[in-house]
Amino acid sequence: MSVFVDEAQLNVRGGDGGAGCVSFRREGPVAFGGPNGGDGGKGGDVWLVADRNVASLLAFRDHPHRKAVNGVHGKGKDLHGRRGEDLFVAVPEGTIARDMYTGEVLADLTNHGDKWLAASGGRGGRGNHKFMNNKRRAPSFAEQGEEGYERWLLLELKLMADVALVGFPNAGKSTFISTVSAAKPKIANYPFTTLEPHLGVVRIDDSTEFVMADIPGLIEGASEGKGLGHQFLRHIERARVLCYLVDLASLDGVEPEEQLRILQHEVGNYRPELLERPSLIVGTKIDSADADVVAAWPHMSMSSITTENVRSVVNALAQTVGQARQAEPVAEATIIMRPEPEHSWVERLGENEYRVHGRSAERVVALNDVTTPEALNYIDERLDKLGVPKLLSKAGVVEGDVVWIAQFSFEFVPEV
Repeated sequence: MSVFVDEAQLNVRGGDGGAGCVSFRREGPVAFGGPNGGDGGKGGDVWLVADRNVASLLAFRDHPHRKAVNGVHGKGKDLHGRRGEDLFVAVPEGTIARDMYTGEVLADLTNHGDKWLAASGGRGGRGNHKFMNNKRRAPSFAEQGEEGYERWLLLELKLMADVALVGFPNAGKSTFISTVSAAKPKIANYPFTTLEPHLGVVRIDDSTEFVMADIPGLIEGASEGKGLGHQFLRHIERARVLCYLVDLASLDGVEPEEQLRILQHEVGNYRPELLERPSLIVGTKIDSADADVVAAWPHMSMSSITTENVRSVVNALAQTVGQARQAEPVAEATIIMRPEPEHSWVERLGENEYRVHGRSAERVVALNDVTTPEALNYIDERLDKLGVPKLLSKAGVVEGDVVWIAQFSFEFVPEV
């Protein structure tokens, strides 16, 4: 049995970069040749890609981790390591990716083919041949590979449909969509039969078709979260047309006009702009409603059981959808890439203890072997070029204070 899942947590991690190689030429008559250690390969990136063939977020419910391939280490003779393959994670159209801890919206993958760089792979370490200069003729160190970026995401799906059926429980939404499409929702005479949205394709002719969504029934207070209202209402947001289905039989004692008022109030209270969306109001169950009520009803009406007027309603929906489509700009697939900020800043951790933040400074330490004097000298040179010592002095760090950069700590010695 398939299950519709419209929220899921996802852990993404880019592949680790391969380490650079320490190597020297040793072939033929060259006994002590120059450095020829190759660079490590970059780790693969993780991309989220909107795919119209994916219906829900079910794939992430029990398996939330996705990791790209690591880069390969460099080798001697200037052989560079192979780059790790990127990982493309398919998600449904209409998926929103948020930071799981802050709630910040990071990407909105609306159209088929939209891509977002969710986690970048680590940079490959440079081999020792990259560190040779006039002062350093035989560098005996290389960079380690950078770890891939990792984060937790909260994925949220808002269905992409041309028509969203909006109505009270048992208003006939499931019966209607099963009558005009191949969708087979659960149908029974008790509240909240539909607990998950269903999509159906309504085909008029060879050139006219549209997607209809059977949204679980709304109740009064849904816009405030009552009866899982927020989960249900968010699927209405991206529909081009809203179709309000009103039960003319009034089996639950709520008059048709009052049903319509409540439905429009809940939709408007959730998102006021939805009331401006093209809409159609249709009375249902005319086969079991009083003749006087049907005669007094000022909008379209139908019976999904007998199919009376169903064709007229479908044609009206198709016409409204066509007009809404023409009013929309043509959407193109987009690629979203957000580079990490490069600037450095200092955080005070406690008495006489500080941490330097910033991708550039952290990379200098993370990529190099801090156990060798030659590599430590190189780290000092790079941090000095980045202005880290001046930044620490400006932050009030004094001689003897402990400074952390990535996983490395040292006692601060101010510049002379």
